[in-house]
Amino acid sequence: MTVLMDSERMGRTLTRIAHEIVERNRGIDNIALVGVRTRGVPIARRLASILRAVTGHEVATGALDITLYRDDLMKTAVGPQPIVRRTEIPFSIDGRHIVLVDDVLYTGRTIRAALDALIDFGRPSTIQLVVLVDRGHRELPIKADYVGKNVPTSHRETIHVRLSEIDGQDEVLIEQVEGEQA
Repeated sequence: MTVLMDSERMGRTLTRIAHEIVERNRGIDNIALVGVRTRGVPIARRLASILRAVTGHEVATGALDITLYRDDLMKTAVGPQPIVRRTEIPFSIDGRHIVLVDDVLYTGRTIRAALDALIDFGRPSTIQLVVLVDRGHRELPIKADYVGKNVPTSHRETIHVRLSEIDGQDEVLIEQVEGEQA
């Protein structure tokens, strides 16, 4: 495995993204961050903390579980059942500028599911997308508004995002997967 981003670089990247959010939206009025479970949630919380430090204002933050919106779940009762976690959006999204946050953008299917799930909670004014890593290979017409790092990958590679809140350390790794079809 090769380290693409260490803790220091991840911190600088999130700070840059926070400043881009402020600049693009001309402040943070009416903005809320919603992290896609699992690793999008701590990234969203870190961004909220940076935005608070930069602007002096709190940013509403929520967590979105997309398990039941995924199109790759088995439609039968055979096999392991998905683990459904809680969605926690303690504010109205109606008319707000929602910044959806995830760790890796790959095919776009996770984000499509997240958009479907989010819309079930109301009608935001806009939805913007933040990803820590964009690895390409889109299957759907989805593009991030804010990207930490673009990493062109092959189908034989995988990206691992590790966060201290979940994994005990911050880093982004790329790994060659043996035996996969190109």
